[in-house]
Amino acid sequence: MLLHDRVVLVTGATQGLGAGIARAAAREGALVVVSGRDAERGEAVAAGLRADGASAHFVRADVADPVQARDAVAQTVARHGRIDGLVNAAGSTARGTLLDTTPELFDAHVAVNLRGPFFTMQAAVADMVGRGAPGSIVNIISIDSHGGQSFLSPYVAAKAGLVGLTKNAAHAHRWDRVRVNGLNIGWTATDGEHRTQGAGTADDPDGSVWLERAASSVPMGRLGDVDEIADLVVLLLSDRSGVVTGSVIDWDQTVVGGLGLAPGDVPRST
Repeated sequence: MLLHDRVVLVTGATQGLGAGIARAAAREGALVVVSGRDAERGEAVAAGLRADGASAHFVRADVADPVQARDAVAQTVARHGRIDGLVNAAGSTARGTLLDTTPELFDAHVAVNLRGPFFTMQAAVADMVGRGAPGSIVNIISIDSHGGQSFLSPYVAAKAGLVGLTKNAAHAHRWDRVRVNGLNIGWTATDGEHRTQGAGTADDPDGSVWLERAASSVPMGRLGDVDEIADLVVLLLSDRSGVVTGSVIDWDQTVVGGLGLAPGDVPRST
């Protein structure tokens, strides 16, 4: 019960990794606030948690709107009297290169992947500091924040900004005992990734085709797992992670900066 009686708000919790984090937090005793844009899915996630004996409810919010981002925290505090933990899991991975990204697409990425977390953090930290109470925030970032792929230019820009924001907020509020950390998530088998890779089509109705192909292309023979990531988020939210703050952990099987041949690689001729 690492989060016993902790009030934890999870944005982007209507599906995928966010929903997995909400489930993990609930299992560890948290009073979970599920937040996202889709009311039907969000209510279903919250209902599932309650059916398992947890305290959970849904708050609809589109974090692309700063008013709604702050209001998700305000509704959490109004219901429970406080917020102890925040997980910013809402995100957008819409494609765009440096050459074809429109101002509208760029702004959409910043709104969801950077501005939204900024204002949920602002509201959460204000409550924590106002009460003189400790708290913990975990930002779900991306391994692409190190540079990423050419078709994710605006996404990379926003996520790299979130790395900087995570460290800045951690530094600014360490004396308030508010810890802020982040996870650079790599390739993970989420609901969104299933759709992106064509699961549900006639060629791959259950997603097994793309998963098998993807698994054969990575060192560990499988993609990242939502429940494993959720367990680490719970650890960072809890006191078991001690004094750690300002850390951005690469959760991936790619080693950033690694050079040279891996076992079994054949040198390419020059």
